[in-house]
Formats: sequence, C-alpha cells, structure tokens
Amino acid sequence: MIELRTPAEIDEMRPAGRFVAETLATLRDETRVGTNLLQLDKRAHELIRRAGAESCYLDYAPSFGSGPFGYVLCTSVNDAVLHGRPYDYAIQDGDLVTLDFAVSLGGWVADSALSFVVGTPRDEDLALIETSERALAAGIAAAQPGRKVGDISAAIAEVAHGAGLSINTDFGGHGVGRTMHGDPHIPNDGRAGRGYPLKPGLVIAIEPWFLQTTDKLVTDDGDGWTLRSADGSRGAHSEHTIAITEDGPLILTDRAFLAN
Repeated sequence: MIELRTPAEIDEMRPAGRFVAETLATLRDETRVGTNLLQLDKRAHELIRRAGAESCYLDYAPSFGSGPFGYVLCTSVNDAVLHGRPYDYAIQDGDLVTLDFAVSLGGWVADSALSFVVGTPRDEDLALIETSERALAAGIAAAQPGRKVGDISAAIAEVAHGAGLSINTDFGGHGVGRTMHGDPHIPNDGRAGRGYPLKPGLVIAIEPWFLQTTDKLVTDDGDGWTLRSADGSRGAHSEHTIAITEDGPLILTDRAFLAN
C-alpha cells in the first residue's frame, strides 16, 4: 500500500534522515586501509544506540536473504554491490567500498548508501562511483510532483547508458515510511511518463547501482546475502531518501548540509 505523508509528518522524518546522513559520513571518514568490516558494523551499532534509534537490518529476513541479516550495516566491497553482510575482512588499499544504512528514529525510517575508494583509487572505479552519483542526482531532479515513477527510472537509465553501463532491475528504489521497504518500486530503468504518479507526500528511496561490465548478480554462497557481480567486476551504489513536496524533491538524507 502506498501512503502519502503530511507536511508535518515529513518534518518528523527529518531527524532520521539527518542521523543516517551523519552516520554514513562518519563511517566513510573513519574507514581506512586496515579497517575491518566488523569494526564498521560495531561503530554503526554504537551510533545507533547513542541516538536511541533502531536498526532496520538486524532482524530483517526477506525471501531473498538467508535468515535474519544479523548486522546493522551493509558493507559491500569490490565485486559486491548490494546487501553486503559484514565479515572478518580488513580493507585493502584500492578497495571500492559501499556502505548502506537504514534506521528507524522517532518511528520514521531513512535509508541511504554511498560508495568510495579507500587508499589508491583506480580511474575506472572513480568513474563508476561518479556515474552512480550522477544517476542519483538525475533521478532526484526528475522526482517532481505531477510526474511519474517512470520519469525517475528513465532519468537514471539515461545516465547509465550514456556511460556504457547495463542495468539490472531486480533491485531498485522503494517507498519509505514506518518501515524500510514499501511501495512503489523504483526501478533503475523504465519509460518516462509511465507508472505511479509522484504526488506531494510520497516518500521514496532512489538508489541507482551499477556494475562495471555486467548486469548479472550472484548470491555469495558463504553468507546467503551478499550480491556480487557475476563476472567479478566492481560495483557502486548511491542512495537517498527523498520526499515529494509541492516545491519539488526534498532530500532527507542529504550529506551536503553536514558541514554547515
């Protein structure tokens, strides 16, 4: 069921969005060569506890995962791009790391993700991350009241195809509210002018993710959760929770304001 939020409810969602933004910025800044993925999850758990928030991941057990996720942070490295389950791994120089984080604070959920390179970067990794960020910006710009979900999807796809990337539509954006995943589904490819209308009060997560040389995913046999590229190429993932307002899209998980 798709629910529309009042302006007052959207204001109530701001603290959750800000906390998610702050946490991702903190974890990114604290991640260095040698940082262990379990250490990052422990740090995220500490920040959640300090804020009085609740993890959306800890007991999450959807049909596509193997039992409860069991951690509070998704940590995807190199050929992993989605649902990366933390494990005993020390980040190496040049690793492409994606952190995906969602919590409930004050009864409202916010969800966001970012990718970055630790240490010495490869040009192709920086280009992939930049493409995912441009696709996210394009999708947000298309999320105007009176338009359709397909306009968001088409804007994302235009950026990806322009960079020579193929697109997997099995996983994409989604509605956000009292729970992490709701309707409507926001695929990363689609036809403009089609799909659910974007009405003021709609709150969604937009999340383009791409792989360098494939659009095929495989599930890690070891943990039953982590989604990796089928050919071993690297992935990048960018995500924000936004609200559709009369004045246009409002980015609830914007990290740009944190320096202010």
